[in-house]
Amino acid sequence: MSENNINFELKRTGDIAIFKLNESRFDASIAGLVKGEFTILLHTEDVQKLVFDLSDVEYCDSSGLSAILLAFRILQSNEGHIRLASPTKNVKTLIEISQLDRILPICNTVNEAVKELSEL
Repeated sequence: MSENNINFELKRTGDIAIFKLNESRFDASIAGLVKGEFTILLHTEDVQKLVFDLSDVEYCDSSGLSAILLAFRILQSNEGHIRLASPTKNVKTLIEISQLDRILPICNTVNEAVKELSEL
């Protein structure tokens, strides 16, 4: 718990930001830091389209989902869009159980997510 940093990559493809979380656990220990990154990215970088690459995340809890929802709400308030890409089976199941897949579009790959966003 003493680690105060998160391992992530941020790439841009045109007007689309791709945020890849390089952590196996997306839980309370890092959710606040991810929220901070999303807030900075979405407010100061003027990002309207975000792909959240979850391919490395093996475990996610409610605080992780809360961070994803924060990004969704910020984007929604700016008429932006989010896509969740490559969630592992566990994470996808959690998103579906919590019925967040109704508002958070899930794509099988980052490329598929980028393609969907580029057509908006």
